Amino acid sequence: MTDLSVTERVAEVERAILARAPEHKIDPTLDRVRELLDLLGSPQQSAPIVQVAGTNGKTTTTRMIESLLREFGLRTGRFTSPHLHSMRERIAFDGQPIDEERFLATYDDIAPYLALVDSRHEVPLSFFEVLTAMGFAAFADAPVDVSVIEVGLGGTWDSTNVADAQVAVVTPIALDHERFLGHTIGQIAAEKAGILKPGSYGVLAQQPVEAADVLLARSVEVDAIVAREGLEFGVRSRSLALGGQLLFLRGLAGEYDEIFLPLLGVHQAHNAAVALAAVEAFLGGSHAERGRLDIDLVRAGFAGVTSPGRLEVVRRSPTVLLDAAHNPAGATATATAIDDDFDFTRLIGVFAAMADKDVHGMLEPFEPVLAELVVTEAASSRAMPVDELAAIAVDIFGPDRVEVVPRLDDALDTAIRLAEEEGAMGGAGVLVTGSIYTVAEARTLLGGGRDGRSGA
Repeated sequence: MTDLSVTERVAEVERAILARAPEHKIDPTLDRVRELLDLLGSPQQSAPIVQVAGTNGKTTTTRMIESLLREFGLRTGRFTSPHLHSMRERIAFDGQPIDEERFLATYDDIAPYLALVDSRHEVPLSFFEVLTAMGFAAFADAPVDVSVIEVGLGGTWDSTNVADAQVAVVTPIALDHERFLGHTIGQIAAEKAGILKPGSYGVLAQQPVEAADVLLARSVEVDAIVAREGLEFGVRSRSLALGGQLLFLRGLAGEYDEIFLPLLGVHQAHNAAVALAAVEAFLGGSHAERGRLDIDLVRAGFAGVTSPGRLEVVRRSPTVLLDAAHNPAGATATATAIDDDFDFTRLIGVFAAMADKDVHGMLEPFEPVLAELVVTEAASSRAMPVDELAAIAVDIFGPDRVEVVPRLDDALDTAIRLAEEEGAMGGAGVLVTGSIYTVAEARTLLGGGRDGRSGA
């Protein structure tokens, strides 16, 4: 079989998976995916699991945990969502997306069981359920020493929750996906809390009081040990460094100084503290020296972290930043990071979002940091129409600061031109944000992620 035929077959399999119900539509049951995994021999039980839920920071925190565990000599499997360019990014071994041959072999292994499970249920297996099963099956077949699993949506009814995590991580909770998860922080926290299981170790990022109360009540209910950011662990200090930031973290087992993290934003420092605590909880004393993990391995693990599409610089002169913030809390974190960690003299926004998002709440945090905003339309059937988006933007920015450019490629050109005006070239920049779809398309247009390895 030639490389081209393998690539064509991968595309065929991806189309078959995409033909199923999309991941933003959930049917609250674990029955289908559990039945599928039972038929496959329960691969989710083949290795211990660190599971990551929350509203914002899940993907980056998952990547940090995986990088640290890999540095401690463990063979890792990493499952994240959504992907930027290739479905294969979601299933990774030792930091690298699953290759085409293994992707095909894994699908071929589970394919005979898909129709069987579909036939037994009124609602067929979804896109995300199939990929979850593929991830667990691939990790069991490898095998890996530990699986680091990001929840897709919610927690209790997410298909990843068929597994019982040894360490259950909850990143900051905010309002998002309200149609599925609830309209209050407490209701959403109750869904996320479902990953806390009897005997698990819960690692909780700083939370709104309402969310913290729900998470702690769940931990008591299931007799889970809990470590809380700001109490048992946290960020001591952070300072800017070339290409990232230098952190001083307080972990569960000691203090860790001179940690270089090649990501910007105070929110990433907090993600790092959560990731470190999760790894300490997972490793326990097996890699500890006088209670603390090997500082050199911790430093190496953080230094190797990447998070594509999260305040990612993809071009210079002018600087073009891509950030996948897609809810008000994420937008606030991004705007704060830009204000704190960048020194733009003129920043132009390119913005496109999904129709079911709180676009007004997303745009408000960007108003103080953007000179002008170019609104456009993401390449998705769920995208908010550009005229509707423009009306909201004008209400926040005023008509003189908003340009409407329907195509993203033209919007990027417009934003770069605006950034270069008035002799601001040296400190000019462009921020592309609003949706993972927007960021993925912009990343492709600007030359990134064409080989499916953008998730590395």
